[in-house]
Parts: sequence; structure tokens; C-alpha cells
Amino acid sequence: MFKKTLVVAALSAAIVSGTAHAAAARDYISIVGSSTVYPFATVVAEQFGKTTKFKTPKIESTGSGGGLKLFCAGVGVEHPDITNASRRIKKSEQELCAKNGVKEIVEVKIGYDGIAVANTKAAPQMDLSRKDLYLALAKDVPNPQGGDNLVPNPYKTWKDVNASLPATKIEVLGPPPTSGTRDAFGELVMEHGCQEFGFIKAMKKTDKKAFQAACMGIREDGAYIEAGENDNLIVQKIEANPNALGIFGFSFLDQNGDKIQGSKIDGVTPTFDAIADGSYPVSRPLFFYVKKAHVGAVPGIADYLAEFTSDKAWGAEGYLSEKGLIPMPEAERKQFAHDAKAMTPMGAL
Repeated sequence: MFKKTLVVAALSAAIVSGTAHAAAARDYISIVGSSTVYPFATVVAEQFGKTTKFKTPKIESTGSGGGLKLFCAGVGVEHPDITNASRRIKKSEQELCAKNGVKEIVEVKIGYDGIAVANTKAAPQMDLSRKDLYLALAKDVPNPQGGDNLVPNPYKTWKDVNASLPATKIEVLGPPPTSGTRDAFGELVMEHGCQEFGFIKAMKKTDKKAFQAACMGIREDGAYIEAGENDNLIVQKIEANPNALGIFGFSFLDQNGDKIQGSKIDGVTPTFDAIADGSYPVSRPLFFYVKKAHVGAVPGIADYLAEFTSDKAWGAEGYLSEKGLIPMPEAERKQFAHDAKAMTPMGAL
């Protein structure tokens, strides 16, 4: 145990000083973060392990927020080298990184993804607006009796929310607060839906904190069920429960298209083409972040980046598009591939 502690300390010192001679203390890349990016990173890691002299990276699905917390905790072998994120790093996270000595971070945008609201194919396809989803899932909603005030969410069925929807109980399985998918769903769906009410929209200018609470607060009475960071588990649960809906990245819908179907959102079905052309309203960019101080100290990081940013991986006909990743336009791919190769640190947010 004492010997192991010395080896770990040696690599930590090597990373901090910028030398790589003690890299044998950890001979694999450590990756954490987004459950949405996890399947893409896993495919690249497996390809990387098969085609290079390096070990296959170890990847843990912790959610975007959880991954960035681990990533920003410090420099050294006990901390991850890369974190995946289904949203951009926040200014507060960048500041936490800097406070803990993680000062040069390389940002790599990898492509786009849609957020699907799906159910089993054994049930009818749902046709929902973002306003419907806000009213079904918000903790507090505009008073159904009228007036410019919020009340605890009284809606029990989808029909209560919108008379054109089925009279089935509202049951939605979705990600926890640490998830980038939850953050993006809040911004792209909940915030958009709540702004259809004029008095809430007005809060954005007069009381931003109240506006955030009104739009982003998710009900806690059992209608929304936090299903952890395992999107495959959500797929299994909605397959078993014909009344339930699940929220997760498009790639999971794409991979399970024989069992589940995406709901229409504002009249548009989540498909590869609809996300790529921007007509599907709930889509977002995906990223990973690299600790520049670990490059050269932990073997293989630059080579892993080269694999991920190659046309055969993330290109228009690449193997990641077969897994549901929506490729970036060529000019954008070239820019991020250049930054990854040059290890160009991102600027302050």
C-alpha cells in the first residue's frame, strides 16, 4: 500500500511538473461524465484499444455535472483526464477547475444530439408541445382557474394538461439534476414552454431568480421519476410500462427503435435528419473536455483525441453517426480537430 501511494504521488508530481517519466503509475486514460456521450466515447475507446498500442480507456457514466466536478477537482493521477458533457462547461465549473489548478482545458465539440421524449411502441405515439411538457412536469404552474399566479401542479393526467391528449396518468422517467440532459431539457423545453405565459415571461427581466424557479422547477410528487444516469434503464422501464414516457438522448432512441418511439415535439418527430437540419426543436451540442496537463504524462491521450476527431469516427459517414451522433458541418469539424491536435486551451467564459 505504501509503495502504491509513492507511485501515485510520483505520477501526480510528474503531471504537475509537466514531465512524463512516471506515467507507468496509470497506463490508461480515465474518462468520466455524460451518460449521453458515454456510448459514443465507448465506441471510440474500443476502436482505439484495438488499433493502437495503448490500453482501452476506462469510462464512467457520472452525468455531465458529476463528471465536471470530478474533472475539476485537481491535477494528478487520482483525477480523470477527460470528461464528457452533453452541455457546455459552465463559468462556475471553469472557475472551480482554475481554483484547483486545472488551468488549461481543451474543449472538443463532437457533434449534435436530440433529446427524445419516448414511449413503448405498444402504445400510441404522443404528440406534445413544449407547453404541454412544461405544464405536465413543472413543480408550480399558472393557476388553471385564471390569474397571474403560480400554484402547485394539480395535473394528474395528460388530458388534464391538454384536452387532445390521452387520459393516462403523467409518468415521466428522466435524468437527475447532475445530468446535462436534464439541464438541456430545462432550457430547451421547460423554459420555452413556460414563456408562453406572459406574466412568467415578464419575470425574466424583473426577477430572474423567480423566473428560473418557475420555469426550471420539476415536480416532486411522483409524476417525474428520477432514473439515475443509466439511460438504458429508462428504456427498459418505459418498454415495461405502456403509460410511461422517458427522457434521454436521441442515440438511445436510435439504438432501440424496434422497441420504443419518439414523441412528436411541436409537431416534429425526432429523427437523424430532423435534428441535423434543425427542424426538431430539442437538440443540443455535445462536448468533451481534456486536461492539457495530463497529456504526455498519461499515455495515449493525444492518440485518443486523434481517433475521436478523425473523419472515420465523427465524419458525415463515420462510425459514430451509425450510433446516432449527428455530425457537425465540415468546417466546424476541421476547427475542433485542429484545436484538439494543437491542444489549444479554451478561453475564459
